[in-house]
Amino acid sequence: MRARSKEWALVNGRVLRDTGFVDGLAVVVDGPRIVEVLPQGDPRVRAATQRDLGGRLLMPGFIDTQVNGGGGVLFNDAPTVDSIRTIGAAHRRYGTTGFLPTLISDDLHVIEASLEAVREALSPTDGAPRVPGLLGIHIEGPFLNPERKGVHDPEKLRALDAAAIKLLTTPTGGRTMVTLAPEMTTPAHIRALTEAGVIVSAGHSNATYAQTRAALDAGLRGFTHLFNAMSQLGNREPGVVGAALDDESSWCGLIVDGVHVSPVTLRIAMRAKSLERFMLVTDAMPNTGSDLATFALAGKRVNVRNGSLYDENGTLAGASLTMARAVANAVELLGIEVHEAARMAGAQPAAFLKLDRVLGRIERGMLASLVVANDELEVLETWIDGEMGIFPVS
Repeated sequence: MRARSKEWALVNGRVLRDTGFVDGLAVVVDGPRIVEVLPQGDPRVRAATQRDLGGRLLMPGFIDTQVNGGGGVLFNDAPTVDSIRTIGAAHRRYGTTGFLPTLISDDLHVIEASLEAVREALSPTDGAPRVPGLLGIHIEGPFLNPERKGVHDPEKLRALDAAAIKLLTTPTGGRTMVTLAPEMTTPAHIRALTEAGVIVSAGHSNATYAQTRAALDAGLRGFTHLFNAMSQLGNREPGVVGAALDDESSWCGLIVDGVHVSPVTLRIAMRAKSLERFMLVTDAMPNTGSDLATFALAGKRVNVRNGSLYDENGTLAGASLTMARAVANAVELLGIEVHEAARMAGAQPAAFLKLDRVLGRIERGMLASLVVANDELEVLETWIDGEMGIFPVS
């Protein structure tokens, strides 16, 4: 990390605004926040310490709501502050400036330890979070349907009861996201979570359209890795996918790696629902930011094969994906513009997490969490709350 002077001016970049990329602007950073977005000739820009971006792209930092691991660490194996720090550092190299470490289905005592680790990692130290970019936690299961378990350990799956709700609603100082199967609980339980501030998402579910619609009415906010591990759109039963695409207000997470879901299917989905309600996720595992070729998950061996992850039965086991690659894939495979893909990685997950007043846009008063990339969308540097990290591209 490079030390920061009191006030920076990021100049000579193509700055992502609401209408697209704009030349000739300077982004002035003071402490953790953007204090002005000004023409480059403004006197305040000349007075600041200038950082010349060399014509590269300047975007809001990427926000990943589904990060199982990175840097050789699986969050389930070591739900600690050190693990969270390692995972965050591994993903920062690829433009992720905000993330939710994700715990896949496990026992309640492991969930409790994970919540405590996040709480500790978010405890203020000298006025800033101890782990850069940490926004909370994503608890994916164990309140899932065994018929759609994917690689989740069936021995860990359980009902959502009062004890679990009490645990899940324990404050951490950040966002708590929970993925559950609507048919394995009740609208009343979903409402209890959402009214306590938990962000509830549907996933690993075999729910009908009616069951999913009831969950949406109870406060369900999103859908975890749309199309994967859920009931599909049918001619007479729309299922979870149909409910997700039919609902105008919910958000859908997408794994855009060309393997989890056909790009054709994703392009059709984006014609059925506003692009503003889709967000990119990685579903990343420990191999991200490491040289791991194999690792253990839920008692099974997972292998990296042709850029994807499979367990010993050939089941997809998360993704070998970074946010920078997901943005590039969205452009290349889905045919959308770079500024649209960048919003799917920044502004839209920020809105999903109810953090859009502080993250996801390059505007005065927003947190200075930013990513600088070249035209190939290779990340060269990131800023998290005004602190810069530089990553040379070989």
